[in-house]
Amino acid sequence: MIRFEQVSVTYEGAAGPSLQGVDLVIPEGELTLLVGPSGVGKSTLLGAVSGLVPHFTGGTLRGRVTVAGRDTRTHKPRELADVVGTVGQDPLAHFVTDVVEDELAYGMESLGLAPAVMRRRVEETLDLLGLNELRDRPIATLSGGQQQRVAIGSVLTPHPRVLVLDEPTSALDPAAAEEVLAVLQRLVHDLGTTVLMAEHRLERVVQYADQVLLLPSPGAAPVLGTPAEIMSVSPVHPPVVALGRLAGWSPLPLSIRDARRQAAPLRSRLSATAASRGSAPDPAPQTPAGLDVPGGPHQPHSAPPAFEARGSGGGAPSSAAPGLLTRLLRRSKPSPDPAPGTGTGTGTGPAEARNLGVRRGRTEVLRGIDLAVAKGETIALMGRNGAGKSTLLAALTGTVAPATGSVTVAGATPHKTAPAQMVRRVGLVPQEPRDLLYADTVAAECAAADSDASAPPGTCRDLVSALLPDVPDDTHPRDLSEGQRLALALALVLTGRPALLLLDEPTRGLDYAAKVRLIEILRALAAEGHAIVLATHDVELAAELAHRVVILAGGEIVADGPTAEVVVSSPAFAPQVAKILAPGHWLTVSQVAEALR
Repeated sequence: MIRFEQVSVTYEGAAGPSLQGVDLVIPEGELTLLVGPSGVGKSTLLGAVSGLVPHFTGGTLRGRVTVAGRDTRTHKPRELADVVGTVGQDPLAHFVTDVVEDELAYGMESLGLAPAVMRRRVEETLDLLGLNELRDRPIATLSGGQQQRVAIGSVLTPHPRVLVLDEPTSALDPAAAEEVLAVLQRLVHDLGTTVLMAEHRLERVVQYADQVLLLPSPGAAPVLGTPAEIMSVSPVHPPVVALGRLAGWSPLPLSIRDARRQAAPLRSRLSATAASRGSAPDPAPQTPAGLDVPGGPHQPHSAPPAFEARGSGGGAPSSAAPGLLTRLLRRSKPSPDPAPGTGTGTGTGPAEARNLGVRRGRTEVLRGIDLAVAKGETIALMGRNGAGKSTLLAALTGTVAPATGSVTVAGATPHKTAPAQMVRRVGLVPQEPRDLLYADTVAAECAAADSDASAPPGTCRDLVSALLPDVPDDTHPRDLSEGQRLALALALVLTGRPALLLLDEPTRGLDYAAKVRLIEILRALAAEGHAIVLATHDVELAAELAHRVVILAGGEIVADGPTAEVVVSSPAFAPQVAKILAPGHWLTVSQVAEALR
């Protein structure tokens, strides 16, 4: 179905090919998972299948790529539209219409399908992806995860023979991700659709794959094989594989079920180790001193356990840059509480919401929210798509005004305080870091951040040097990888030394190595006194980093407590290690490795 014949792609101005030596056949009617570290050419390979490379991106494509017999170099994307459906990393860039139902119908209308066929397929897709309640909603009012489901649905309705998907579950909650993957599996098994999918969250998808295509490093020849074959050698792999490697299991497990079948000796060994030490495992970062968390006793503050890379491809992060970052943070500790009279809040901590309610039009998005965030605390805000996580972050920044209740951040009422004053109290890194990036160079972004925060010249640039070593001043932000753009946006926000740092889906588009780096950075920030709130669907990130987990549903808080207590009891939000080693309270591979030492 998809054939690569000695394919290489070189972009203008690049030192070398982004893709090289690709010579393989992706079989028809199978789900092939494309994996590899960031920057090895995964998006380029997907673009070569859809025709976006080179017709849209430019560059030089050598060799030949054929899809259902059509050469993508001589057929433009519109001439492949009846065969190939494509969803990129950014669903907003995909949309043509304004309303969900219209978007689902647009592709079929472009292909000239009969109205009766269009109506039937729209209804089928609404049911398949759980979108029926959203059919009349403006796309701009949907959450990021809901928009991603609409984007996937819009390419399913024309019934293409090939689906090309770039990070299709990155913005989805665990349940929605499973629904989408089940739909893809049904298309493969029942209709013979060929699916080529790149995904960093391998813990979600590897068990669904028929084949795995590994791009091990830039310029290296790709390797195609079964999931078990590739995961045994891949530099990137999910926690279940990392745990299997640590425990020496054979065959290497790819699913929770496979791992549990082999886990009994490991569970016994861990239990014996904990008993010999006279204590239960310490499974998560502990709550900062002085904070009582609903659902759990007060715990004294201690440093969180060291994080170990889970086969991230980059190994353990370098200690040089974190040391520089720590020194910079000590120079730029969170701003002190504002002077009396600058806000109407109580100033009892970095942030507090009391009986908070938010309305969007006639819809009550949040209601009865009571949340306090302590200095040095990291909270993971979780819940299904549309639960109100991003809205709560918006209320904390002041971009959304409460309908009921109150919000205070470092003593100020956010929606009544000038942005120039709020920049030292709260900073938000949005789902799309590029939303903060508008200048043509990294240097210009840093100069603007210094000016906005009234910081000494060079403050932002020093942070960028710590977070993004070897990125020149004249680099355009659009030329950075997803992880680099996130780090740049984080540096811009930290220039204002905010007491409260908010991040919305910070691991979207990041590979395991970049996630290790992000965790290290956020731990250093928390240790220096910044309060951090993450809105995330990444249960592995929450397990590694969060002191507390707060779960939202229907605009209300339904769970709030220490990470181990909340996630272990939840089948939806428990990390892989917790599911494998239940009823023990182990959350991460690094904790297991530390115990076994």
